[in-house]
Amino acid sequence: MSEHGRSCQVELRLPLSKPEFAAYEVVAKLHHAYFLGLQLMVASNEGPDVVGEWMFQLFRRQHEEKFLSSFDKLGLTELPHAVACAQYHVLSNSVGGVPVEYMYESDRKAWVRFRYPRWMFAGPTVCGVPRSASHGFLTGWYAHNGVSLGNPRLGFVCVSEDMTGEFGLCGYFYEYDEDLVPEDRLRFAQGEMPPRFESNDQPIPPLSEWNNERLAKANRNYAMEYVRNGICQLLNVLAEDQVVALTQRAARLIGLQYAQELADDLDSLVDSEAALAEFMQTLFIAMGDEVPERPMIENGSVRFRHENLRITKGLNADEREITLKAWTELFAGFGMAQQNLMTVHGEILENGLHWEISRLHSA
Repeated sequence: MSEHGRSCQVELRLPLSKPEFAAYEVVAKLHHAYFLGLQLMVASNEGPDVVGEWMFQLFRRQHEEKFLSSFDKLGLTELPHAVACAQYHVLSNSVGGVPVEYMYESDRKAWVRFRYPRWMFAGPTVCGVPRSASHGFLTGWYAHNGVSLGNPRLGFVCVSEDMTGEFGLCGYFYEYDEDLVPEDRLRFAQGEMPPRFESNDQPIPPLSEWNNERLAKANRNYAMEYVRNGICQLLNVLAEDQVVALTQRAARLIGLQYAQELADDLDSLVDSEAALAEFMQTLFIAMGDEVPERPMIENGSVRFRHENLRITKGLNADEREITLKAWTELFAGFGMAQQNLMTVHGEILENGLHWEISRLHSA
């Protein structure tokens, strides 16, 4: 066993002990559900090839935004590249609430195995997402690690996938003797088995950097970033009108499906316009956004401003508009899920949204 494979195990799914941490969990659950629903929406309406290309685009963007910038934060810069990459995927996914295991074989060969339940295809979603999704994200991220590290000999070998009903996504980073051409950076070797799992070998994040609060926020950000980047990268695969239609419908359905569950999670009432506005503000504050005023009642409607949104952080103008058109439908679903039907509309402003919640009366 190399010293590069040793550290002690820690449980990263830390209990949330404060109300604001519970709100972080609810925000993560909402965006996670939306990302899952959007995958199923695209798969059922546009087919496997579109899903595969979309996942490639999404994970390449995530890789370029996160991979190298996180290496130093996770204390990996001095490790052999294969070992560092394997530990990176354990640490980064675990911080986001995704269980992944690391197995060291040598300084040139290190394994990762994603455990169930899978975050990316949680619940019955795993039965509805095509295999092309797996190939897309493996090519978009895993096969690009060597390129980003300036190591043309580093590749990834996948030995098991989710959709094939084997033992989950599993494979190893391997440093070959020769430079790899692009098509060889990802290889498949069904039948190879990982080494024995050793709990004492699991990497942990630098404890001085990752306290309970930061872990809770990281879990929240993880889900929100997949939604934001997922919507934007879908624009590289489908026409804008298709993207708007699919992302809005998926958001509305998730809002309808999850409204009561999320309110129950925070012991909140959402049965009136004012109560729903208060609940939404709680979520927005938990996202790290600004809500500069309490809801105001005007002409029978409840209105409030919402500024500096995390969901649009770093987006260009076109991406921001498409993302907000889709994302606001989550909360439209909240309103339509109530016994007293309510319309929830978010007007897009330069620095955020202006929300209006009204009772929907029959003619």
